[in-house]
Amino acid sequence: MIEPASEQLDPESVVARIIAELQANPQAQRLLLRALLTNEFLGMPARLDRIEKDIAELKADVAGLKTDVAGLKTDVASLKGSDLEMRVHRRIRPLLSQHLQLRRARIVHSALHQAEADFDDPISDAADAGRIGVEQEQRIIATDIVLRAQRRAERTPVWVAVEVAGRVDAEDIRRSRESADTLAAVFGEEAVPVAAGYRIDAADRSRAEAAGVCYLEVPERP
Repeated sequence: MIEPASEQLDPESVVARIIAELQANPQAQRLLLRALLTNEFLGMPARLDRIEKDIAELKADVAGLKTDVAGLKTDVASLKGSDLEMRVHRRIRPLLSQHLQLRRARIVHSALHQAEADFDDPISDAADAGRIGVEQEQRIIATDIVLRAQRRAERTPVWVAVEVAGRVDAEDIRRSRESADTLAAVFGEEAVPVAAGYRIDAADRSRAEAAGVCYLEVPERP
């Protein structure tokens, strides 16, 4: 007698029943995963967590490095600026003598030179009397270098307001012009605006000429 053929199981039905059983029994899910997956795959979530932590730490280190580099750039720029200001401070009198025909120039105010009383007091008095505003007083205080000199031919007194920058731009020109105008208003004497630096582009050179600001090129080598 021939045995009847066993009924073939529908794979989709089998899978559906297995999924239903697994959903109803979370413990069975873990057992099935252990049976089907190797230890390497089972340990993957923990390794992924460690990788994510390592990536987060790496991002923090990179962010810190960027901050350090930015600070280093600022420090280098500051050192370059200080070096230029010291160089201009040393050379400003011969530069003015050569380019502006001035004599007996002396520095009365700068970051490297304590302001003299015959300069500081009149500025404060003018501000107290309302002849100049607070912004004008602050502009004079912030001027890189202020000198007192004489015209070589006429022997007339003249003030010089100098702004220093590696590359002179429109802002340096504006500041120099405003400082000179304020000096003229306070002392009632001629004041010359000067912008000193290593370089200036053509557009700013034209802007300086239009504003009556003298550009002094500072040699990059001592």
